[in-house]
Amino acid sequence: MSIDFSGRWAWAEVHTGLIQHNVAIVAQRVAPAQVWAVVKANAYGHGAIPVAQAALAAGATGLCVAITDEGVALRRGGITAPILVLSEQPAEMTEFLVGYGLTPTIASTRGAAVVARAAEAADRKVPVHIKIDTGMHRVGVAPAEALNLARYIQSFESLAIEGIYTHFAVADEPSHPANEKQLSLFNDVLAQCAAAGIEPPMVHAANSAAALVNPDARFSMVRLGIAMYGLLPGPAVAEQCQGLIPALSLKGRVSAVRLVEKGEAVSYGLRRPLAATSLIATVPIGYADGVPRSLIDSDIQVLVNGVPRSLAGTITMDQLMLDCGNDFDVTVGDEVVLIGRQGEHVVTADNWADALGTIGYEIVCGIGERVFRRYQ
Repeated sequence: MSIDFSGRWAWAEVHTGLIQHNVAIVAQRVAPAQVWAVVKANAYGHGAIPVAQAALAAGATGLCVAITDEGVALRRGGITAPILVLSEQPAEMTEFLVGYGLTPTIASTRGAAVVARAAEAADRKVPVHIKIDTGMHRVGVAPAEALNLARYIQSFESLAIEGIYTHFAVADEPSHPANEKQLSLFNDVLAQCAAAGIEPPMVHAANSAAALVNPDARFSMVRLGIAMYGLLPGPAVAEQCQGLIPALSLKGRVSAVRLVEKGEAVSYGLRRPLAATSLIATVPIGYADGVPRSLIDSDIQVLVNGVPRSLAGTITMDQLMLDCGNDFDVTVGDEVVLIGRQGEHVVTADNWADALGTIGYEIVCGIGERVFRRYQ
């Protein structure tokens, strides 16, 4: 028996046309550099396969993921574009990396040897990208060891150096001196490799923020992540993000209403006694779905019938409650917009992030699997 998910009480709407819009804007700005779309973490909660398809249709020429499983899922979903896995993977996953035609990142001689053996066993010549640690200090080979690693990779007939790259630690703060330092170190590595006759066709350093604000960091390719989804890489690059539009809305429906007397409180802890008798609306979405429990301590409101409504009590695992005051027109089935537009009002993932002292990335990535995604 199939299930019709269209009647769900809570869902996310993802506008793939806006994904295309955002990719096209960035692609125009960074040309002639290629755009590779970052679709790790289920495309930042938006849905990896639909987002990948939209990004490629808008001009992206490749994709980036964090782990082998994500790349395999894209291949099984029919995606044939190049897919770069952004860090070295466990040796046990190498057979899948090679077998599904994913592009490995290499940052060590051990990693190179493991991929080379799998490539030889599969009788393939596998393209790889070398990751340089210029200051993020997360993954990557040290700049002083990069040339030796490149030469080591070249010693394997089963490997081909297709790319070399790095990652900025503070690209969202364009004036930070670390950006110039990292770029200088990366350019030194490129010069050393070029002097040794190693000049990979794909050179990349820029994430969304760097791609938008720093032309010197674009090289032949940029990795487009958060900006593709219409969210801000950071406040300092907001001006450069003009024209980008958030692609995801988070919605629900009122599942129950009740009149609660003045002085009473609702939900766990009974933390917030009502200042007046109010209509309380229950919405079946909670922290298990990606609505942070700490949101109750912020001034964030959600929208019902075009009107901002405050949270009435502690957010629970599966449900939250709204204080609708004396608006007795609110009823079961009314649409609730937690993130998105309703009438004249808009609530964004970046609004949530600002209220919670985090970043928009965490908000959209946190939207749970049981929240059904509808694609437009």
